[in-house]
Amino acid sequence: MSDKALNILIVDDDERARRLLESLLQTEGCNTLQAENGEEALKIAQEKQPDLIILDLMMPGMSGFAVAEKLKADPITKPIPIIVVSALEDRESRIRGLEAGAEEYLTKPVDRIDLKIRVRNLLRLKEFSDFLKNHNQILEERVETRTRDLQDSFVETIYTLMRAAEYRDDETGAHVKRISYYTKVLAEALSMDDDFCDTIFYASAMHDIGKIGIPDHILLKPGSFTPEEWEIMKTHTTIGGKILAGASSPYLKMGHAIALGHHERWDGGGYPGGLKGDAISLPARIMQLADVYDALRSERPYKKAFDHAKTLEIITKGDGRTDPSHFDPEVLAAFQSCADTMAEIFEVRRALEGQ
Repeated sequence: MSDKALNILIVDDDERARRLLESLLQTEGCNTLQAENGEEALKIAQEKQPDLIILDLMMPGMSGFAVAEKLKADPITKPIPIIVVSALEDRESRIRGLEAGAEEYLTKPVDRIDLKIRVRNLLRLKEFSDFLKNHNQILEERVETRTRDLQDSFVETIYTLMRAAEYRDDETGAHVKRISYYTKVLAEALSMDDDFCDTIFYASAMHDIGKIGIPDHILLKPGSFTPEEWEIMKTHTTIGGKILAGASSPYLKMGHAIALGHHERWDGGGYPGGLKGDAISLPARIMQLADVYDALRSERPYKKAFDHAKTLEIITKGDGRTDPSHFDPEVLAAFQSCADTMAEIFEVRRALEGQ
C-alpha cells in the first residue's frame, strides 16, 4: 500500500460498534469517517470518496443491502470496496450481501486480525485498480521525451505490486523476475516478433496478480489445501482477469490474457474455463510452461526443488502429475530447444538474488 493515510468509512447505527472499529483501524494508521445510517453513508461516500467502506447490514431505515446496491450502481462510488459486517451468520444473508456488491463479509463480533487482513488486501486491490485507471491519462499528459521514464516507472510498479500479490517472500519475488526472462526466451524460440517478446517480458510478471484477493490463511498455508480452499485458491485466475480487464495498454491486455489463462491446459484439463488447444491464448500457453518449469525447479513448503535434468524429464515425459499433453506441442518443442538457456536464467537469477 502507499504511504499516505487511507480513509475508511464506517457505517453502523450502533455508536459503540463504530467506535470499536474506529479504534481498530486507527491503530493500523487509517483515517476514519463515520455514518450512522444509509442516507448519511451515501452522501459521505459521494463527497469524500473513501478508499474503503465497512458497512453494517441491519440498520433502521435503509438496510445495508440497499446501501451496497446504491453504492455499486453509482459510477462514482462503484470502485470503492465494501466489507459487510453483520451479526447475521446464515448462508443466505452472506450470499445476499455479496450479491449486493460487497467484496467481503465478516460476522460480529469482528476478529481484529481477520479485519486487518481483509482491509489490507482490499486496499491493495483498490490501489492497483486506481493505478491502472490513471496510467493511460498519465501517459497522455507527458511529453514524448518522458515516455520511457514513465514506462520504466510503470514496470517498476508492476514488479512491486506483484511481490505484494505473491506469497510476499523473497523466493516468490524472484520467481516473478525469472518468469519474465523465461517467457521472453520461449517467445523468441517460437520466432515471435520483437514487440511480442518485449510485451510478454513485462506482461508475464502479472500472471498471479489475482492472488492479492486470496485470504492469507489460504495463500500462506504451508500444507495441502482442503477441497474448499483449493476452489478459493483457483479463483486467483478470475480475480486477476477482472483486475486487468478493459485496459488499453498492450502490456495490460496481454497481462489479462496471461492472468486468466495461465492454468489452462492444452488437453482441456486446466482451469478456470477448461479451455482446450488454440482456445487458450498463446501468451497464456507460453506462461503455463514457464510457470511449471520454475515451480519444479523451486523449493516449496510441499515439495523439494528438482534439478534441471529432472525438471526437463518431468515436463517432456510426465510424472503422473505433470504430463506433456498439458502443453501446446509447439511451445513444448520451443522449450526443448532453449531448455539450456532457461536453466542458465534460473541459476543466474538465483545468484543475483543471493539465494
